Order: sequence, then structure tokens, then C-alpha cells
Amino acid sequence: MNGLNFIEDLSAKIKLLLQDSPSADLEKNLHALLQSTFSKLALVSREEFDVQSEILRQTRAKLDALQTLVDELEKQRHSS
Repeated sequence: MNGLNFIEDLSAKIKLLLQDSPSADLEKNLHALLQSTFSKLALVSREEFDVQSEILRQTRAKLDALQTLVDELEKQRHSS
């Protein structure tokens, strides 16, 4: 049994034990609280993060190229 299946199995067993107890309400409230907290944190998925990182890398490369061009143009202007 891999780790993910083990966790899912354990979670299912815990839910069965708690479904008819007062802790079921606690679980629902805790779940709602966690969802609310995570939504306020403005978390992004790994895929979104990777896309934004690539865009940032490309933008940085363009900025570096433009800075090099500006430096060359300034040298030409000062040497004229």
C-alpha cells in the first residue's frame, strides 16, 4: 500500500468512527475554518507558481538585454 492509499484509508476509517459523534460537528467546523483561512492566504497551485516563475525569468532576461543595450548606447553617445 503506497503512502497516499494509506492516508486515504486511514481518513475513511476515522470518518466512520466519528460520523455519529459530537466530534463530527467539530470536524465540519474545523474544515470550514481551514478552508476560510486558506482562501484568505491567497495560495496558488504549484502549476500557477511555475508559470509565474517562468514569466518572471523571461521578463528578467529581457530587462537584462535592454539594460545592456542602454549601456552600449550611452557609451556611444559619450564617445561621440
